[in-house]
Amino acid sequence: METGMETGMVIRKAGAEDIPAILGLFDGAMEWLVSQGRTGQWGTEPWSTEPKTVAIVEEHVAKGQPWIAELDGVPAGTLTLTEGPGPYVEPAGEPERYVHLLAARHGSGAGAALLAHAVRETRRAGVSLLRVDCYAGDDGKLVAFYEANGFTRTKAFTGPDGVWPGQVLARRV
Repeated sequence: METGMETGMVIRKAGAEDIPAILGLFDGAMEWLVSQGRTGQWGTEPWSTEPKTVAIVEEHVAKGQPWIAELDGVPAGTLTLTEGPGPYVEPAGEPERYVHLLAARHGSGAGAALLAHAVRETRRAGVSLLRVDCYAGDDGKLVAFYEANGFTRTKAFTGPDGVWPGQVLARRV
């Protein structure tokens, strides 16, 4: 467990018992995106009500390294690390850690704290490449968020639906 004493932020390992909290973080992030008119990333339906997205979260929590950022004891963000990307992105061809399922309460600082934690965990594993992919549509703010956290664009892609614009980003650690 890591603590940011000045902020009251704690990052801890998550497990199956945290799936409701993880889904709640995604529901909250989606609600915020919808309120901003930004529905292209995840649509408009809460993740917790969609069997497909619930299954994705359950699979990543079971197979990856899930983390929860808590702010004063309340979940403020989540991220899962795995050893590679999903099936829609080419593996790097070298050992890597891959960020999946990052969601955070807007303005909480949890997203940046979780990415910094992912960097530390990647180094701790003796791996020098950390990658992530994200939605690259609308105003581009999500790509800019990753760039502000030390990532560089590597490859654009289109999601499995043939429409969803995505961007792979990488960071050497």
